[in-house]
Amino acid sequence: MIRKFFTAAILALSGIGLTAPAQADPLARSVFGGVPGPTAGQPAAIGFYSKGCVSGAAQLPESGPTWQAMRLSRNRNWGHPQMVSFLIGLSQAARQAGWQGLYIGDISQPRGGPMTSGHASHQMGLDADIWMLPPSSLALSRSQRESISSVSVVNRAGTALTSAWNPGHMSILRAAARDPRIERIFVDPVVKVAMCQLENGNRAWLSKVRPLNNHDYHFHVRMACPAGSVCTKQDPPPPGDGCAEAGEWIKNRIDPSRVKPVPPDPDYRHPRTYRLSEMPRQCQIVGTAR
Repeated sequence: MIRKFFTAAILALSGIGLTAPAQADPLARSVFGGVPGPTAGQPAAIGFYSKGCVSGAAQLPESGPTWQAMRLSRNRNWGHPQMVSFLIGLSQAARQAGWQGLYIGDISQPRGGPMTSGHASHQMGLDADIWMLPPSSLALSRSQRESISSVSVVNRAGTALTSAWNPGHMSILRAAARDPRIERIFVDPVVKVAMCQLENGNRAWLSKVRPLNNHDYHFHVRMACPAGSVCTKQDPPPPGDGCAEAGEWIKNRIDPSRVKPVPPDPDYRHPRTYRLSEMPRQCQIVGTAR
């Protein structure tokens, strides 16, 4: 079914001009950010988390008994159906952990691809941001979902948790990491260290939890490539639970002189600068299919 869709849709590329000047080769973010809905057919994640797309995406309903999708104006509550299923299940686990449910931030655009603002990843419908803020209501209006903000669980110095952290965070993060579909979870290093200290049982799941700056207001879950998809896989996490590594991040915050300057990569480009012709060929079809 997927092959049939791509074979039939390849005619859409005739109007793109893969070797045409820039004005005939639009920015991929403009193409993928401008389509209001998904493609039909069997679901498939294509490419890489920061250079890919998703065919046959499913929409996370705006509201459910244990979740609400936030920032609806962005139209980013789309993902591979397995991701949508995972998020609904995790919101039910949040209820069991003592929260009302979850506030769910960006997943992906209807067909994935580079976004008009923000993320470098979230392009295959396999990434999702989940707010650290325990829901106070699951009946927020659309306007309320635009104005309310999450809360940081890390102090301004970036060295310790705040009183916003509660046992529910640990339970929810543990439940997410133990799901075999999830490959990585990104959190602030302070959160990672706290989880290392709190876990007294099987620690194997901690290897999936990776320290990353700017993940104190939300945590980021990343799903492994589902069956039927065509993904470029990322390297597996390093061996071990990763707790010592997270501790080093905090030491570096306390004493920045410990950090050796790394020259910027002159070849790096943010995915928002990619043109459509630079995306995987299947994604060029997905982005322009009608």
